[in-house]
Amino acid sequence: MDTVKPIPDPARDGQRSSYAMQVEALYRTHYPALVSYLRCRLQSEPDAQEVAQETYVRLLTLVQPTQVNDLRAYLFRIATNLAVDRLRSQTVRTRWVHESASESPPMTTLTPERQAMAVEQLQNLRRTLREMPPKTSHAFVAYMIEGRDFGVIARAMHLSERMVRYHVTRALVLCRTRVDDLE
Repeated sequence: MDTVKPIPDPARDGQRSSYAMQVEALYRTHYPALVSYLRCRLQSEPDAQEVAQETYVRLLTLVQPTQVNDLRAYLFRIATNLAVDRLRSQTVRTRWVHESASESPPMTTLTPERQAMAVEQLQNLRRTLREMPPKTSHAFVAYMIEGRDFGVIARAMHLSERMVRYHVTRALVLCRTRVDDLE
């Protein structure tokens, strides 16, 4: 696999901190091990790569990096915490989707005013979904309503995960625009 080497910039290289160079060296030596570790915990290669990337970003943006004694250990601690957070959010999302599907609140408990607002919002969402391009609408529903993972949606739609994220983001922007227009 070919790797892209950055063009040397003497002005910029002179400003690189030793900490940034330590993190770069850590990345070069431990990235594959970190992704493997995360893959075992998350049961997903795309999630593992995403969490690994976020881990390095967090490591690079430390406020006081000099207080860290063992960068490798800290790297894996950050990755573990991010993986746990991701698993928790997936669990909460899955639980919410299942509870929402099985238990819808009776419409009689809503005041007539709130019921009318809810119906109007639902109609607006349906109208907005119909106006979206099919791929954008499909990706949005699969991610936001069905709670599917970007990787699963990408495979089903024969797209890259990046394109699925693009479509979901685009749908969110369109929905936000519609809500702002109504308000």
